[in-house]
Amino acid sequence: MENIADLRKSYELAALDESQAPLDPLELFRSWFQYALQASVPEPNAMTLATVNAAGQPSARIVLVKEFNERGLVWFTNYQSRKGQDLHHQSAAALQFHWVELERVVRIEGKVHKIAAQESNVYFHSRPLGSRLGACASPQSSVVASRADLEAAMERAQATYGEAPPRPEHWGGYRLVPHYWEFWQGRPSRLHDRLRYRREADDSAWCMERLAP
Repeated sequence: MENIADLRKSYELAALDESQAPLDPLELFRSWFQYALQASVPEPNAMTLATVNAAGQPSARIVLVKEFNERGLVWFTNYQSRKGQDLHHQSAAALQFHWVELERVVRIEGKVHKIAAQESNVYFHSRPLGSRLGACASPQSSVVASRADLEAAMERAQATYGEAPPRPEHWGGYRLVPHYWEFWQGRPSRLHDRLRYRREADDSAWCMERLAP
């Protein structure tokens, strides 16, 4: 087995120069995201969501961004899940996109809140039937006795709702409103490019800074 400590990679695909970067981080993110789509990066909308519970214990998991704009970044989940319970106690959270093939990382921090019920309804009813039934059947993050129990719950949901399952009240969207963005571009010799955007207040202009790698 190869020694993990000997694993190496030289990052040489691109550069990130603050003199050419836009003043608005959303503009840069939109550009990078579109590039990831065009490059056929696997699941370019996959992002790590990090939360903290009431006791200060952090946890992280992968979720899928379904919308991003000037209002923030949106994903959907079970509000009673572990991440939902964390966000109920502590609304601060962090996101991270890692597009390995492009040697790029984007980190985002901000406050999270639930989106309007109508917005959650619209997205829920756009999902495939199986996904809608799964949202009704799965007590996400709860202990279950077996896979068979999950499948039985799915069968009950299908028998109850047929092809028209309603959106469960405990399922919907969250929106993170950023106050911090960081863009990382791999470079040779570990002298990576890191640009940070931050602002002191919600209505203040973004301040862009270069960070040491």
